[in-house]
Amino acid sequence: MEMTELTALLTPEGLRLLDATPPVESAADVAREVTRLRAAGYSPDLVSAVVGQSRLRRRARAKFGDLAARMLFTRAGLEQSTRLSVSTLHARRFRDAGIASVADLGCGIGGDAMGAAGLGLDVHAVEADEVTAALAAFNLAPFGETARVSNALAESIDLGPQVGVWLDPARRTAGRTETTRLSDPDEYSPTLSWAFEVAERRATGIKLGPGLDRNLIPVGAEAQWITVDGSTIELVLWSRELARPGIGRAAVVLTDGGAHELTAEHDAPDEDVSALGAFVHEPAGSVIRARLIGDVARSLQAGPIAPGIAYLTGDAALTSPFVSTFRVREVLPTDTKKLARALRERGIGTLEIKKRGVDVDPAVLRTRLRLQGPESATLLLTRAGGGRLAILADRV
Repeated sequence: MEMTELTALLTPEGLRLLDATPPVESAADVAREVTRLRAAGYSPDLVSAVVGQSRLRRRARAKFGDLAARMLFTRAGLEQSTRLSVSTLHARRFRDAGIASVADLGCGIGGDAMGAAGLGLDVHAVEADEVTAALAAFNLAPFGETARVSNALAESIDLGPQVGVWLDPARRTAGRTETTRLSDPDEYSPTLSWAFEVAERRATGIKLGPGLDRNLIPVGAEAQWITVDGSTIELVLWSRELARPGIGRAAVVLTDGGAHELTAEHDAPDEDVSALGAFVHEPAGSVIRARLIGDVARSLQAGPIAPGIAYLTGDAALTSPFVSTFRVREVLPTDTKKLARALRERGIGTLEIKKRGVDVDPAVLRTRLRLQGPESATLLLTRAGGGRLAILADRV
């Protein structure tokens, strides 16, 4: 969204038009609404803004639920924003530590600031991009004086003595549509080194990508990885009062059934390799990133299927929120032609394909298998005992 589009949208007429526009999903929907609105005499800037926002609001429901219907977005801002269930989790950490005021430095469209304000915390949200800051101000407006927004660089903000800090450094190139991921932490905005300096002085949470080089994690920080509905979305580094005593590693799994957390002071030692048993367990990405697989394995009376492979196996009929569990049917040939024949003989037309430790493109393999039949199953492709393994299984 450009400033001219935002200016056209942020009027009573523009907002009424947006609320009255039907959901826009496909390219055909976009073409239909653009044609209709232009024919009605609306300006190109307003039409572009309304149609774009209608489409983004539809996509945003996955992160913000019903609140998406009254929010404004940029494409990049929505992709990079924190979903409401996770931002509430972050906000609780500040509240439980007795911190009542939070500076959200690099607030984007305001996802985390909304979570904090929703729990009654005083929030000063700061965003360097002018348009994105304006959208954050709109999204935070229902919270009144509890949440205020500044269009400024994070480094320029003078923080009060009792203020906790939430930092979400920009890890992609600047832009409101297509952006590119940055690999060098010194190119983040603000830089990771600056964020770490802030974290040394005051209670701070730093949101980062889950694949951050673990050698960069400061000594004494609590590192918390978060998985939501099967996707590992972020790593948060907590400092000072926000870091829980005796916890250096934490793995959170959020599902519709609630939040589950596994914690430890250090990385957990692994269990010994186990021969394929009656069950295979796939740990959540947050458990893998936190290197707590060993603790999960012990709780399930299982062990890794091979060294360095994050599949656990055992005979105990156990599961946990930290894994996806599969009941083993049988081992099938790994040769594609023989595998396809075996699946056809079993009438399997719907197949979930998962892999670890093997160079296989599931989409390409699915095409080559030419599946047909009324049955469904899961195929686990991995390596064990020096060779490949194709395990036909069912989700528990």
